[in-house]
Amino acid sequence: MARWAVLLLFYAFMLEPVSAEPVTLEGPRIQGGMIVGKAAPGSRISLDGTPVKLGSDGQFVFGFNRDAPASARLEIVDPSGAMQTETLTIMQREYDIQRIDGLPPKKVTPRPEVYERLKRERGMVAQARAQDTEFLHWAKPFIWPATGRVSGIYGSQRILNGKPRQPHYGVDVAAPKGTPVVSPAAGVVVLAQPDFYYEGGIIIIDHGHRIMSTLFHLQTVDVETGDAVTQGQPIATIGATGRATGAHVDWRINWGAVRLDAALLVGPMPTP
Repeated sequence: MARWAVLLLFYAFMLEPVSAEPVTLEGPRIQGGMIVGKAAPGSRISLDGTPVKLGSDGQFVFGFNRDAPASARLEIVDPSGAMQTETLTIMQREYDIQRIDGLPPKKVTPRPEVYERLKRERGMVAQARAQDTEFLHWAKPFIWPATGRVSGIYGSQRILNGKPRQPHYGVDVAAPKGTPVVSPAAGVVVLAQPDFYYEGGIIIIDHGHRIMSTLFHLQTVDVETGDAVTQGQPIATIGATGRATGAHVDWRINWGAVRLDAALLVGPMPTP
């Protein structure tokens, strides 16, 4: 009987999940912030119930949108079945809100005849951003896509004739037309078009795990869909195409449908 008792205790110990490995998280826990983490390979991770893709080496990435609540629940189940949960406190931000009244209606609402074009272009963007690749290019530091004056920031919003417009989800870099635009990180071009209604010349680059850069208002688009690009590689030039009031590039970062603040991924603007 004693022998069987020892065996039962042994098997019970073997079946019990071992303690989970430490999980590391790096990045600003703030609205618009991107978090890079590492867990035991083979773990399952979710953020507020949304699955988070895990690389073969255990690296993962997620982020918080512009209006993310003050906390989020991160859950990690390692290969042994041991579970860790962490409540992440998300710093809240105040955004620049501008109210402009008395504008002609055609300046606020597009003409009916352009709706089909907008629908087609939005479908192309949605299809490009649906990619979910294994690349880990997001794990390395990003660089500015151009050098110039920062003329627009993430999260700002205009209310035109009493109607809230979509918030600005990018960071704008103003510079003369023809200024080179480079890839902020390595990746693969999933969309390259010279003339969208709002965006003008547009490029979307897939950095992996649904982290993507989008660049708007380009004068020239010098890459094609499917091209692999390296960090710092010239891909376009700055313009004032689409709906733009001056020459600049609008750089945006997405994690899937979550809009992140690209300015949080880079340091101060380099001196020209």
